[in-house]
Amino acid sequence: MAKQKTQRKRAASYFDYNMLFILIVLIGFGLVMLYSSSSYTATNKFGDSAYYLRTQIKAFVLGLVPMIFFIAVDYRVWKKFGILIYLMSFLLCFAVFIPGLGVERNNSTRWIKIGPIQFQPSEFAKLAIIIFLAMVIDRIPKQMNKTKNLLKVLVMLIPICGVIAYSNLSTAIIVVGIAVCMLFVASPKYKPFFGIAAGGVAFVVLFISLATYRGGRIEAWLHPETAGDKGYQTMQGLYAIGSGKLFGKGLGASLQKLGNVPESMNDMIFTIICEELGLFGAICVILLYILLLWRMMVIANNARDLFGSLLVTGVMSHIAIQVILNIAVVTNTIPNTGVTLPFISYGGTSVVFLMSEMGLVLGVSRGIRLETMEE
Repeated sequence: MAKQKTQRKRAASYFDYNMLFILIVLIGFGLVMLYSSSSYTATNKFGDSAYYLRTQIKAFVLGLVPMIFFIAVDYRVWKKFGILIYLMSFLLCFAVFIPGLGVERNNSTRWIKIGPIQFQPSEFAKLAIIIFLAMVIDRIPKQMNKTKNLLKVLVMLIPICGVIAYSNLSTAIIVVGIAVCMLFVASPKYKPFFGIAAGGVAFVVLFISLATYRGGRIEAWLHPETAGDKGYQTMQGLYAIGSGKLFGKGLGASLQKLGNVPESMNDMIFTIICEELGLFGAICVILLYILLLWRMMVIANNARDLFGSLLVTGVMSHIAIQVILNIAVVTNTIPNTGVTLPFISYGGTSVVFLMSEMGLVLGVSRGIRLETMEE
């Protein structure tokens, strides 16, 4: 008698290696472009062409610690600490205004220094908001179909958004954008979000009118060629993009990075990518981001529970909003907001917390269970 084959189902654990691979490629490309865009400035300023590169590599290595931690720890644990993390982020954002703690750079106080550690609390706030909102929505998912409940959740964010906006309007816009995206995914209704969008635009217009230098950015956006020093960065960035044409001048061959484009390794690094690698290189970078966001969407759709899905949605929204804003700024589609390009622009604090968010997403992917057949 032939041996009968028996089948039984067992749950197999999952880990999204595809997303990890895309992330590694994006980071590697970012380091190459960072060195290319910063070597001239680093040589003039520090006498070391690889200064910014080494600092960025250290930040990525440091970011591996929280990334691995978030992968290893069950993501459902963070439900218990959502309120605490939110309060901690609010206090840290407020601390930038305390003499002795706040550090001023480029006429803005956005950093705090505690002993040898110096970082931007607003970057931590992005991660905190994602965890806090995922916890809140997970507790009342069926109540997200009412407009008043959506507004109540947004009102919870007013204190921290107000503190952030006072010194960094662009980060406050990103935080609100993350919140709206998460609520949009959780809510079965669409109409309330038209009102929320209109209110957000009105708030931004009002906030811009309260500071003259923000009005100057609007002028530089509308007429960069006649705005003098206010439009200088925008014009130089556009020159870099235009001169790259289809395939660029070649890696390392940028002329605009030689002191012409301010913050060429920071907010304006996409212009150097366009100049050196052309439209082809720019499209490749955008495709890398799209692939990363696609893997996040797959993880969110297959997450074990609503909390995990919302966490990934929040991180996905953060990356998407920041990429869109950065590219829109350097192409002069919107006024200059000072937003970095994730994983590519120079910035230690940003890198560490972006790596933390990637760890959170990969941690959610570990919670996915696949049904496999075993003979």
